[in-house]
Amino acid sequence: MDPEIQKMREVVLVYLDRSGGLQKFVHDCKKYNDSKQSYAVYRFIISINPSDIAELDATLGNYILHNPLQAAQIFQSVCFIAIKTLSLIEQLQTEAQISISLKPTHLPPLPSYVLSLSAYPFNYTSQRFYMSEGIVIAMGTVTKYTQGARFLCTEETCPFSEGFRCIRVHCPGATESATVRTDFVCSLCSSPLQEDMKFRVLGDKQIVEMIDAEILNALKGYSSDKSHFRIQTFTVFLRDELANKMTIGNHYRIIGIPACVQNGLQATACIEVNSVQLYKPNGPSFVSDNFKYLLSLTSSSCWGFTAVLANIFASQVVPPGTYNTLKLAILLSLVQTCEKENADYLDLLIVTSDTLVIDRLLNYSLCLLPRGIRHPPSSEIFPSVSKDKHGTGSASIQACSAVLAKGGICYIGDLCSYKKDKLELLQSVLESRTTTVFIPGKKYGEEADQQVTISVQTNFWSFVDTDSSSKKHTQKENFLIGQMDMSLIPVNLVDGFGLLIYNEFPSCHLSSPLVHHILKKAINPEAMMYKVSQQFRTQDYEEFILFARNLHVELSSEAEDLIQGYYLASRRLRRDSIHGSTLSASALKILISLSKAHTKLSLRQTVLEEDAVIAILLFESSLTLKHGTSALCVAPNPVFPFDLNDENTLQQRDIYLMQYHHQLLKFIAAYGPGIHINTNEE
Repeated sequence: MDPEIQKMREVVLVYLDRSGGLQKFVHDCKKYNDSKQSYAVYRFIISINPSDIAELDATLGNYILHNPLQAAQIFQSVCFIAIKTLSLIEQLQTEAQISISLKPTHLPPLPSYVLSLSAYPFNYTSQRFYMSEGIVIAMGTVTKYTQGARFLCTEETCPFSEGFRCIRVHCPGATESATVRTDFVCSLCSSPLQEDMKFRVLGDKQIVEMIDAEILNALKGYSSDKSHFRIQTFTVFLRDELANKMTIGNHYRIIGIPACVQNGLQATACIEVNSVQLYKPNGPSFVSDNFKYLLSLTSSSCWGFTAVLANIFASQVVPPGTYNTLKLAILLSLVQTCEKENADYLDLLIVTSDTLVIDRLLNYSLCLLPRGIRHPPSSEIFPSVSKDKHGTGSASIQACSAVLAKGGICYIGDLCSYKKDKLELLQSVLESRTTTVFIPGKKYGEEADQQVTISVQTNFWSFVDTDSSSKKHTQKENFLIGQMDMSLIPVNLVDGFGLLIYNEFPSCHLSSPLVHHILKKAINPEAMMYKVSQQFRTQDYEEFILFARNLHVELSSEAEDLIQGYYLASRRLRRDSIHGSTLSASALKILISLSKAHTKLSLRQTVLEEDAVIAILLFESSLTLKHGTSALCVAPNPVFPFDLNDENTLQQRDIYLMQYHHQLLKFIAAYGPGIHINTNEE
């Protein structure tokens, strides 16, 4: 025997003993032994830390990293000797019956161990471990594959006609036909081999399609990055304990062995995965100095900082001071994004006749998040089912815009451009934050039909073009004061969106600064037209949004009382004899979400009454557009009643908001009997 191999075997035994792997191995053997059943293959999972092994023996560490299939054979021989020496599995007869799956905890953080899925060429011939990462864009159903099988020689006098001498085990990248088929011959006498079906060992297999995270940049509506890059999907095989370990739309880091799978005349590059880790990038732990300075300047007011933020936001697309209410709503929606279950969502529906300007503003805002997806009209918004392209005939669930925008924004464009069935599905998703995919069993080779429920964790943005919608139907005449004609869109769908925002400028009365801005940008698209564009760059806003959205905020009792008081008073006031209360079931959730979003945008961690006031103003303005004005009687543009030009106008706005706060308390006292809210008389 090669002395180097013998030395590596000794090191393997020492490592297993020190790492606790030997104890786990003995425990796994006990399970097999207790079952009293003979298997063709006994599979063992061994977790290995490459750093620890390299410290024990550099040769073995190098062998595991660069020749994992041969390294597994060394572990196999050590495990076989241990089983026989300690009599761990009575049924085991030969070393070939042991299958070892090595699971590295990590790989060295060096470029040569990273497999780039967007780089060329795709190295699938080396048969060693690589680390890669990507987003899951398609997932197949779990099917069976052959882990191992026992073959017997058909020549009765041949020693291989009995026992467990001819064992075939699945190898990374191998197809089913490489493990079991009818044309194998005996290595001893060249007679045909025949499988003993009683001993076939089956395992779970799932085929997943992943793609480089760079795809997110390609799916954004607007980007300052003009570089070109090549992206293709790649196939990932999840086997046994890793099946169903991935969720569609999530970003994962994987360690595995690349291979090439032949399917007829078509060859597919793939990765046999050994370990899966959910990838969660850390957000920035700071905001820029200019934002810190602005926060200190406006520290005397709970409303000043967010007012200035909205005023100067997106100055690369629209002039400062325009579309302030819409820009504030956009910022609130941006910071209210995360990938947590039961998160606070904030969807926006904008009513406008300036679709070009609004589209540019929303496209620009998408790029401030890692996952801002502009939905292409030619594809599906929600997941769909298709036949697996690898020849298995099983179903494959395809991720679409809403799933890829997980933890971000899905901008779906003009709502009026979608057919009735799509709008009904959107309404269902807005209400439940889930979508269900139906998989007919007969079509995809399954015994029974399946229903797969997929979580949709994203905010939706959309707009309604008032010019085009007015041409498609006859407008109503019996409107209430402040109400807009939204009859083209189902009422429940409009209620599904958290905020309904009306564009401040009609298309026939565009402001002079906006016209000037559009003309200058048309002549020189790269021009920095305003000083604030240099002081508060797009990158600064990206860092600010990522920092603010990760803040954990708590609702104060004062803010909670104000929100509940307004909600109950509005439910009692906004009623009709047919439908009861016109407030949607999600109204209270939306109010809390708006309040928390304003707190995050203010870089605070406790929701104050002042945050609730802004939330109520925005929500009441939205209700007025849907159902007409109420006794609370807010102005058409209540959050920004006048232009913000200097510090004096900011103070005037604060006085206006304080007056509205007092008016709100009177409204709650009048229409919310039994509700007591403490007020500070000044």
